[in-house]
Amino acid sequence: MLRLQKLTKTYKTGDQALKAIDLEVPKGQVLALIGPSGAGKSTMIRCINRLVEPSSGAVLLEDVDLVSLGSGALRKARREMGMIFQEYALVERLTVMENVLSGRLGYVGFWRSFLRRYPQSDVDEAFRLLDRVGLLHMADKRADELSGGQRQRVGICRALIQNPKLLLVDEPTASLDPKTSRQIMRLITELCQERGLAAIINIHDVALAQMFVPRVVGLRFGEIVYDGLPTGLTPDKLTEIYGEEDWEATIEKVEEEDEDIEAAE
Repeated sequence: MLRLQKLTKTYKTGDQALKAIDLEVPKGQVLALIGPSGAGKSTMIRCINRLVEPSSGAVLLEDVDLVSLGSGALRKARREMGMIFQEYALVERLTVMENVLSGRLGYVGFWRSFLRRYPQSDVDEAFRLLDRVGLLHMADKRADELSGGQRQRVGICRALIQNPKLLLVDEPTASLDPKTSRQIMRLITELCQERGLAAIINIHDVALAQMFVPRVVGLRFGEIVYDGLPTGLTPDKLTEIYGEEDWEATIEKVEEEDEDIEAAE
């Protein structure tokens, strides 16, 4: 569904953020992208939807090379890629409903969105999504009245109302407490399963990646150094990705939290 071929990003400073990345993500698969700060995780996600322009290589979404598209064709292609941001990227003075409906901007055009004249089908879908994430009762609240977890749920709804084929998720739990982080990761993975969505989740928390995501890709210095099951993240492999640390303690934490989740369910 998504294929990266020799994807490379070199900045004007000469720093190479991505080094000829080859990666394939099939339809419906959720993938966690892990690695230390500066490994190239956010750059990869932003190169896929061309918020950052790749230096070379190809980004194929259902065999369409996004790197070769002009501005008009790129705008249409971005409809198929929902983006969930670390800092939520909501318009604070707008309501929850208005923020969710802003995900339809690529379809309704500037003036209809400016005048808030969305088709009734879009409004109905926004209500359905807010109900699914537990925020239906907050549809008319301003975004600046929400907690961090609630804001992230609004961001999820805004991405899903695009009806995308691919979700690009950038550090969705970085500003959240541990309980809310697990709730958000569970919600994202459940929604992807329900909708048959592929997703790439850039996440700094190895334990969360291991708990919720079936495939993990590890980056270090702009290169893939691991691609496999969460259970394959042994202490030696985590040291290769991140450097020296007490990884046995991290693995024990994952096992304990898995047991807690199973007991709660």
